[in-house]
Parts: sequence; C-alpha cells; structure tokens
Amino acid sequence: MYNKDMGDNMNLQEKNKSALIAMSGGVDSSVAAALTMEAGLDCHGCTMRLYENDMVGKDIFDTCCSIEDTKDARAVCDRLGIDYNIYHYEIEFREKVIEPFVCSYEKGETPNPCIRCNKYLKFDILYQKARELGCDYIVTGHYARIEERDGHFYLLKAKDANKDQSYVLYDLTEEQLRHTLFPLGNISKPEVREIAQKHEFVTSHKSESQDICFVPDGDYAGMIRRYRNKEYPKGNFVDKDGKILGTHDGIINYTIGQRRGLGIPADRRLYVTKLDVENNTVILADNEDLFKREVVIREFHWITGDAPSKEFRCNAKIRYKHKEQPATVFPLDNRMARIVFDEPQRAATAGQSAVLYDGDIVLGGGIIDSVGDN
Repeated sequence: MYNKDMGDNMNLQEKNKSALIAMSGGVDSSVAAALTMEAGLDCHGCTMRLYENDMVGKDIFDTCCSIEDTKDARAVCDRLGIDYNIYHYEIEFREKVIEPFVCSYEKGETPNPCIRCNKYLKFDILYQKARELGCDYIVTGHYARIEERDGHFYLLKAKDANKDQSYVLYDLTEEQLRHTLFPLGNISKPEVREIAQKHEFVTSHKSESQDICFVPDGDYAGMIRRYRNKEYPKGNFVDKDGKILGTHDGIINYTIGQRRGLGIPADRRLYVTKLDVENNTVILADNEDLFKREVVIREFHWITGDAPSKEFRCNAKIRYKHKEQPATVFPLDNRMARIVFDEPQRAATAGQSAVLYDGDIVLGGGIIDSVGDN
C-alpha cells in the first residue's frame, strides 16, 4: 500500500512532479507548501480570491481573503523561493457556494458551505487550473489523509483526531483524490507550528479562524440580509401543541438545538426543535425532543468504487464536531439514502451533512434532507 500523505515522508516516486499549492495566508497551508518543497516537487503557490469584502460587510483587512492574508501567503512563497499568483473566482464562489448557502437558510436549513467550496472550488476549479498550468497535483493544508490500495484511492481521517477535517472532504471523487496531496495528514498542529517557526514564516504564530470565511463575525442572518438586501418577516414561536409562546425575528436567525437568544420567558429551558418555513413558525420544546434516530440524506455520494445498492452498516456523523455513531444505511432512489442510528442522536439538522465512515476510511455521505420523528 502506497501512502500519498507527506506528513512523515514522501515516496521517491513523487519526485520530478509538480504541484499547485492553495495558500490561505495561514500557518497550515504555509507548512503544507514547505513539506511539498522538501519532498522534491516543483511547487507553485496561489491564493483563490473568492468574494469581495463589501459583500460580507467587513473591512478588507478583516477576513481570510484580506490584503494581509495575501501578503502573508506571498511572503511564505518568497521565503521558499516559489512563484505566487492570485486567481479570481468571485463569480464561481457566489454561484456555487454563497447562493446555495443563502437559499438553504431560507428553506429553514443550516448548511455547511465549506463542503461545497471544497467540492466545486478547491478541488474542481483549482484542479482545472492546476492541469492548465501542467501541474500533477493540488496541495492544501487540510488535516486528512489519502491512501492508495490496490489501485484505488481512499480518503482517511487525519492522524491528529483533534484537527481531522475529513468530514468536510467527503464529497470529493476518487479522481480528485488521485491528484491531491495532504501534507499535514500525519502530523499534529503543534508540529505544524514548530515547522513554521523553523522556517521563520510570518504565519507561524497566526491564530486560526473559527468562522465561515465569508461570515467572519458569525452573524449568518446579518450576512443573508445584506446579500438579499431585505428583511425577513417576524413570526410566532409555538410549542409542539401549537400554542403561541412569543414572536421570533425571522426564521433565518434560528437553527435546530438553539437555546440562547430566544427571548422567551419560561419555567424551563426551551430549544428550537423545528423550523416551519411554510407557516413562518419556530417550534420550541424540551431537550429530549431533539433526539431522533433517523435522517434521510440527498445527493448521496460514494467516494471510491461503486456505491452499495443494499443496506449496510457503518458509523455516521451528523455535523463537523459530532462523534460518529453506529448506524444502518438504506440506499434509496434518486441519490438518496435513509440512515438509522442504533441510538437517538441529538439535534440532527437539515442542511448539515451526514458523513459515513468505516474505521478511518471516509465512505461518502450526503446532505440531511429530513429528520425522522422516532
């Protein structure tokens, strides 16, 4: 078995190859570039310019597409002695990521835009740019691994469980994996910092962003209002029996499992358990009402080989920080599947992705379309 990750070492057969490195201006992509260089590949750095800052209502210095970040990315490339370019994909990002993100919220869902960005921008459009430039691989600073087994390429969790990002990569294809390198797959974040300090990168002590790149302040509803240039109508908070409990500020402000910011006086803790877009109501109930055993996913994607046509066992996780749980998956028609967990799971949310695992291997997954009542 040949391991394509470069955290521990690089196979000699990778020499005399070239790579286009996605540089965010952060420490992870900086170290990914350094490791790729040390492995003997011909490297080319780039930053993808994905949106205009006035769209997110933030200063041009305050987001991950900021002038400061591109300056840092260029400084790292200069230190490594590799060329650096900025590529503009604002139109593609708006069409493939921002518009679906906003539409999903308007449908009462809570989407994860990083998954679509990886699928359509970083590992599709950027892959096409790499081919255009004559590069064999694209390289990113994701914490994940790729392994080749018997001629097939598999996506695996990172060695550092605390940093593993395989969840947001489940929608990649085997062909994309074949032409991708994840240098950080076998090393920890402290080791990444150490390597950056050794190289004296300007990014070595840079903090990590915890928010969606185009919503740097975490105010999703505010970003959506600015993007649509409209306000969303208030409606009723109701209990599960339909009794009106108060007034909400617009459905885009809420997500399943939310407790804070409801402004509802009650003698017990209440949680958002359902968003009824058709009637513009937000249903509040007890914590125990958040636990469900079944979800149905759409856009069911299988990474390597043929997707099973019959039910199968695996582990599944229903959001990024969720620990995967044992479940049975029942494939359905039209790229859909039903996932039945052995035990009820808390706050499964339409719009999030359910990702399937077999040990460390990522099998695939899909977007949660609906949540069962039992």
